Amino acid sequence: MSKQEAGCCEPLPEEPLAKEQAAELATVFKALGDPVRLRLLSLIASRPSGEVCVCELTPAFDLSQPTISHHLKLLRQAGLVDSERRGTWVYYRVRPETTDRMAAMLASVSRDHAPAV
Repeated sequence: MSKQEAGCCEPLPEEPLAKEQAAELATVFKALGDPVRLRLLSLIASRPSGEVCVCELTPAFDLSQPTISHHLKLLRQAGLVDSERRGTWVYYRVRPETTDRMAAMLASVSRDHAPAV
């Protein structure tokens, strides 16, 4: 007989995060699981203008331009940033709808597990 059958544990409430939402958010969090990509997102988000040229990002790292472009591509595929080509340069900006969704999900997990005061 399991502990739950014996009555020592309450059954789990409804799933707070749907399977599809979990898969989508996992892709986003996976993209942020690399320190370079996390720093790139931070650099882009910290710009007062809201956007930054790839030519400004590359010198901040001890990595080649193709490597930086690869990391930016993964951030773009995860829906964290948008890009726009202007002449020979590409400008990046954070997609607030994605970061807001991540923040809301993390806040709900934190709120759901906060100890009662």
